[in-house]
Amino acid sequence: MKTYFQKIGQSLMLPIATLPAAAILVGVGNYLPKGWIVANYLIAGGNVVLGNLALLFAVGLAVGMSVNKDGAAAIAGLIAFEVPITVLKPASLATMFNVKVSSLNPAFAALDNNVLIGISAGLIAAALYNRFHEVKLPMALSFFSGKRLVPIMAAFVMLIVTVALYFVWPFVYDAIVLFATSISKLGFVGAGLYGFFNRLLIPTGLHHALNSVFWFNVAGINDIGNFWASHGVKGVTGMYEAGFFPIMMFGLPAGAYAIYRNARPERKKEVGSLMLAGAFASFFTGVTEPLEFSFMFVAWPLYLLHAVFMGLSLGFAAFMHWTASFSFSGGLVDYLLSFRMPLANQPYMLLVQGLVMAVIYYFGFDFAIKRFNLKTPGREVVTETAAPAVVVDDADDKYMRQAKQIYAAIGGQDNISVINHCTTRLRLQLNDTEKVDQPAVMAAGVPGLNVLDMHNIHIVIGTEVQFVAEALEQLFTGQVATAKTEAPAVEAAAETTVAEAPVTTVLVAPANGQLMPISEVADETFAQKLLGDGYAVEPTDGEIVSPVSGTVTSIFPTKHALGLKTAGGLEILLHMGINTVEMNGTPFELHVETGDQIAAGSAVATVDLAAIKAAGKSTTMMVVVTNMDHVSKLQLNGNQTVTTGDIVGAAE
Repeated sequence: MKTYFQKIGQSLMLPIATLPAAAILVGVGNYLPKGWIVANYLIAGGNVVLGNLALLFAVGLAVGMSVNKDGAAAIAGLIAFEVPITVLKPASLATMFNVKVSSLNPAFAALDNNVLIGISAGLIAAALYNRFHEVKLPMALSFFSGKRLVPIMAAFVMLIVTVALYFVWPFVYDAIVLFATSISKLGFVGAGLYGFFNRLLIPTGLHHALNSVFWFNVAGINDIGNFWASHGVKGVTGMYEAGFFPIMMFGLPAGAYAIYRNARPERKKEVGSLMLAGAFASFFTGVTEPLEFSFMFVAWPLYLLHAVFMGLSLGFAAFMHWTASFSFSGGLVDYLLSFRMPLANQPYMLLVQGLVMAVIYYFGFDFAIKRFNLKTPGREVVTETAAPAVVVDDADDKYMRQAKQIYAAIGGQDNISVINHCTTRLRLQLNDTEKVDQPAVMAAGVPGLNVLDMHNIHIVIGTEVQFVAEALEQLFTGQVATAKTEAPAVEAAAETTVAEAPVTTVLVAPANGQLMPISEVADETFAQKLLGDGYAVEPTDGEIVSPVSGTVTSIFPTKHALGLKTAGGLEILLHMGINTVEMNGTPFELHVETGDQIAAGSAVATVDLAAIKAAGKSTTMMVVVTNMDHVSKLQLNGNQTVTTGDIVGAAE
């Protein structure tokens, strides 16, 4: 169930990503002089997105929750949403039953753009797709087999759901209205309670249901929609969002600093990278998950304290009638966009409140961590554990040796369900991730691992992950023996190293755009330098060049990444975009092949940046030195605007 809710959250990210675009349009429109045609045009354009949010949720969930994210699931989601919304419109019901619209329960009017209906329709459509997209009908009906059957099934199933909604929805609506009304009548106390429970429900994913009551048009509050449409009461509309800004922009980053300060000295560098990346995301975009999940489970009392502070912030902002709103989350971007909205009331005071919350968070977290000895990141005791002993044959290469150590550490055949991999990580499905000996996995020489839930784990290998995955597959299928022996795997895996003379490698920009250190990219694995140090460019166009002179050693099947090796032995990963492995090579046109000798600055690929952005992915071009043990010094020239081929640093 936990995995199911996590997948829902991931699937909602694509439709939610459209909200900043709407906020920009509405925000810019409101910055322009009132009455201008351009201003009205931009505002109307932004309201198109906000007015179809439920439909976006339906389509986004249908695609995201389907097994292979096919377009047929999206069509099914569209139909699944439109059937109940269209049939249960007050005008449709009035015609159907030959009654006046005014005589109908107002609950039916609330179904328009109702996100709960959108979410339900998307989940139903995805479930139907997963069940029926491979069904083969008799020859006479074969045209309607497989994927074509799914939208048809969605229409029939949703007709049944619509009948149930007709009878059940008025009662559900009345209960939600009663709940929302009871909270809203509590004024600033109600806002505080909402903030408290909003944080508490995040681990379950059910905070979306709570948010929909206050933020969207489920029970008539529609706080976000009304704020951006300028419909409401100044100092009141936006009260269920304003208190988030002081927390996300100031409070949580201060809490992250407290966690860093309390880390063990030998782990401060590691924890500092994690906390800095999370604090930046929280401040700038309002995305708090990287910080919250870092201590949510390992130090749950601290998370409870965080929920209390969130409630206090929302309650106090509402008490003072300081209002602002967001379309995505409570970070700097949305704060600036909402600053000049007509219903924003003294939004600058939220910055003052934020400074106060920063003090509260820092000293509150610091006290709780020390007083209750909470094992926040960097405070847990790390014990050195030898790798499990496995049979090692003289013919085994380094990939098989590493695979054998990992295989034993994750529980072997009895615990493995599925072996997959991407460019740099093993993506494994296990029967029980609690059986994984994590120190033993790390002892196999991997840069890091990430346990997602009780069945899924990612193990960071590097650019040679394909060979380790193939070796694991051989162990899993019994092609290679895995019986235990007393010979320690660490000794068996030892390799002779040969000293090399220092060589300086010039690093150049792979694209036109803004240069940044690798620690600033929006991917935890790269940002924490688990694969190695490096740099990145946020590109302005899709022409990509080689960052070094050398040989093309590998090209990933989905074309989004390639490996290079310089004459001096430096191994480089050029990774084009974040999570673009899921696009199966569509946006990438490569100009090189494995084995090619290329010069720094020569063309390697043309990338469709618009397609990547349309898929909800990041276009960041990343260059990583994957064998940092061969590097004594890596120096960058700092953040700057660069063009392809510009020298941006050097590795020695």
